[in-house]
Amino acid sequence: MPKVLVPLADGFEEIEAITVVDLLRRAGIEVCTAGLTSRTVTGSHAIRIEADTTLEGVDDSGFDMIVLPGGMPGAQHLRDDERILELVRAQTRRGQFTAAICAAPSVLAAAGVLDGRTATSFPGFLDPGTTPGLTLSHAPVVVDGRIVTSRSAGTALDFSLTLIELLAGRAVRDDVETRLKRA
Repeated sequence: MPKVLVPLADGFEEIEAITVVDLLRRAGIEVCTAGLTSRTVTGSHAIRIEADTTLEGVDDSGFDMIVLPGGMPGAQHLRDDERILELVRAQTRRGQFTAAICAAPSVLAAAGVLDGRTATSFPGFLDPGTTPGLTLSHAPVVVDGRIVTSRSAGTALDFSLTLIELLAGRAVRDDVETRLKRA
């Protein structure tokens, strides 16, 4: 079973984080949420959630994917945390998936893993002028090798379904999507 880490920083965008966690778990994918400094993390709209653990309690080598939710100042907190930058770099070196949505692709740029790639983000959070070889896309979801980016809270469902497909295959994605539409 694939394993996914979702680091959470105060100020995360609730729709982006919860949609990813919910849909991946519906797909049978193991998800670990980790607060940067505490298990209790407050989103950008003052919704508090209890993470599974803190970042200190995470063994970073066993994850098939790391997913970074956006939101402000959550994405900025992720970008300013050297542990997150090193997790992203290590994940990329191992050839595993790294994904980010909304403002969080800026974390990937700060870690240096978007150099020479195509990516998307919420407008204004990626700058091709400061990221060597970055091609900026306006697509809702962009997959470039093992890097996945998405634009905003409004694309969280498509982003999550794409992650499911990459980790568990098209049939699992279709099953989750079908179950969502039946409700």
